[in-house]
Amino acid sequence: MNKAITDGLVLTPAVFANGLDSYSNGDGTAGSDTYANAINAAFIPADQDFGGALEVIKTQSTQKLRYMGQTPLLPGCYLRITAKVKAISGNLPSVRIAGYPALGNGSRVGGLTESGPSVQLTSYGEVVEVSAIVGSGDRGGVDMVWGTSPVYGHFGLDLTGQNGGVVRIDDLQIEDITSAFLLDMLAQIDVRDYGAVGDGVTDDTAAFNAANAAADGRRVLISKGTYLLNGDVTFDTETLFEGKVTMPATAVLQLRHNFDLPHYIDAFETEEIAFRKAFQALLNNADHESLDMGGRKVYVTGPIDMQAATPERTSYATRRIIRNGQFEAAINGNWDTITVTSQGTYSPSDARKLTNVTNIANIPVGAHVSGAGVGREIYVREKNVATQEITLNAPLYDAAGTQNFSFSRFQYMLDFSNFGSLSKFVLSDIEIQCNNVASGINLAPSGVTFHVRDCFVSRPKDRGITSIGGGCQGMFIDRCQFLSSEDGLNVADRTSIGINCNANDVKIRDNRATRFRHFALVAGQNNIITGNHFFQGDTVTNGIRSAGLIIAAQHTGSLVQGNYIDNCFIEWTNEQDQAPDYSSEYSFSSLSITGNIFLSGEVAPWFSYIVIKPHGAGHIVNGLTINDNRFRSLNGPIDRVERIDTSFADMDFSRMRNIEMSGNSFHGVNYPVSNPVQVEYSQSSAAQTWTVDISERFPFGGWAIAVDSITMDGPVRNTSNVAQFTVPYVLTDQGANRDLLNLVWNTSVKGSIFMQARMDKR
Repeated sequence: MNKAITDGLVLTPAVFANGLDSYSNGDGTAGSDTYANAINAAFIPADQDFGGALEVIKTQSTQKLRYMGQTPLLPGCYLRITAKVKAISGNLPSVRIAGYPALGNGSRVGGLTESGPSVQLTSYGEVVEVSAIVGSGDRGGVDMVWGTSPVYGHFGLDLTGQNGGVVRIDDLQIEDITSAFLLDMLAQIDVRDYGAVGDGVTDDTAAFNAANAAADGRRVLISKGTYLLNGDVTFDTETLFEGKVTMPATAVLQLRHNFDLPHYIDAFETEEIAFRKAFQALLNNADHESLDMGGRKVYVTGPIDMQAATPERTSYATRRIIRNGQFEAAINGNWDTITVTSQGTYSPSDARKLTNVTNIANIPVGAHVSGAGVGREIYVREKNVATQEITLNAPLYDAAGTQNFSFSRFQYMLDFSNFGSLSKFVLSDIEIQCNNVASGINLAPSGVTFHVRDCFVSRPKDRGITSIGGGCQGMFIDRCQFLSSEDGLNVADRTSIGINCNANDVKIRDNRATRFRHFALVAGQNNIITGNHFFQGDTVTNGIRSAGLIIAAQHTGSLVQGNYIDNCFIEWTNEQDQAPDYSSEYSFSSLSITGNIFLSGEVAPWFSYIVIKPHGAGHIVNGLTINDNRFRSLNGPIDRVERIDTSFADMDFSRMRNIEMSGNSFHGVNYPVSNPVQVEYSQSSAAQTWTVDISERFPFGGWAIAVDSITMDGPVRNTSNVAQFTVPYVLTDQGANRDLLNLVWNTSVKGSIFMQARMDKR
């Protein structure tokens, strides 16, 4: 409080020489009896010690003297009331400063201390000074703590003890001594000046908000203590926390001037609680679009339920950012995976539902689902306990009927899954240090454009970023590092996955991932996966390799470009198709794999970089581009860079369409392939039918379906070595493996030709 607040106010009461009608022998309120013409009081004009003085004979058990003028009381202002008295004769009383706390209408504010310390008079003629301090805050040295309710006071003194004594009283003095508590030059107010108690029990919400209202640009000090705030509190100006606050989850603390995590840590002391409250404020504050963590580390003892941190909101769709900090999972925290086994029924006709699920109340939303015929990265998106139904994030490929399913709820450091919807949310320059005990980020079941950029997801136990529903729609993951906790394990023993997403339009760009079981499973359409480096090898000679990128959408419409795919492969699968057999659909279509670096070392010869895995019969490739890639196998060649995984079914090679594979380089690969393929063939002995073998020349072991062109390399000649002017017709997909072409001439000839052949139809 700056003393300038009271400058200009008249604090000192009128002198006795001006008349005693301004002084009451009661509380000082209007209409109370005064000392004017009182038989026990008189003005003494020439006292040797005081000059003019009031002489009073004590006739009541508590003889009151109150100035009837209204001394104003301002929050944060501290007044000292001083009186000098001396005993003249008779019994010696005690004396103390006292006052009447008044509301604006003049009524008394109850429950307050109305007097200061009492001083006993011990001799006649001795001048004794008594004083007391009144103010709004409970500070050391304040005798009468009146809070912020009183508007003014009537001040004076009390004489107590035996009656019959005669005392003289000098003119009363009232002065502003706020500077004794808060230096004049300090532009700061204290919440205690506005009634805050700081005992951890009293609700100080009103005092905090009053301090904010009065601050007017000055800093607000939250002095030492523990302040309970049961309601919302906003500070529009700078704050300084020497004490700490506690709040229920439903109450919001807005630090508009100091909106960053370090100041919330100052306020709550515990980093984890501070982050929850800062996040709550972020979603309830129109003034700030981002929460700066200030480079601070938050030590996390269990999953942070981001929706529970702001229970007043179940969805959010305004751009918000958390940036510049670190979360570290406590090794001994609450991270145990919850696993429930329950029976349920699946029908492909209702492809995202499990019905008649037993023990459903114990199955957590967001749990990972496994069982016979269940693809990878299937999660519980919703549950209805009353109807015993579970909604899944994706269909199952071969789980029709009733069986036992396993539900495993991984524990995520930042868990958004209890929001109904969350859109336009950004994590930037954040490290999520999972310490192999926790997973990283769990998205809301719906929402648009969640963005993770320039972040580290380090050593997740199970998952880096998980989408249990459609909260990954339009998601961006840019320039992040995904560092596996399974670096030291062989590929076959790894279980963790960096990213999964179910919705469309995902962009995964310029990231780096180390030795997960899988870097990413992408199940939506129209995705862009560019500039990433993901590697998953081990030191096992001829060891297996796992898929780095899983594309779990048949008609994917996606682009995989400019990535460094290191000791792993791309797997294209329809394992999230409730009807895996081909049935008049696009089938495996609309994928571009362009300009990537594929590298492997010490792998088995059957390893391939691009694998298509159909889960039902009759499927085809209907739109695939594999151009301008670099394929290289170190320390032993592989047979081919691409293959069909026939674990469940083969493909229908008679109906392949629109496959383009060209401009690639092959090193350490036994069978380089392309489509169309350029064939040079020479027939050394005359024959009417030339058989051209194109085995191992087409991608995926495709059939010789079509010939685009045939060009003669010089004339063909008959048995008499005479040039013949003739062209052949072609018989395609000949032989047991359908990889032969027959060129049929009108006569027996020999010679050389160039041919462009295809495994697909246009």
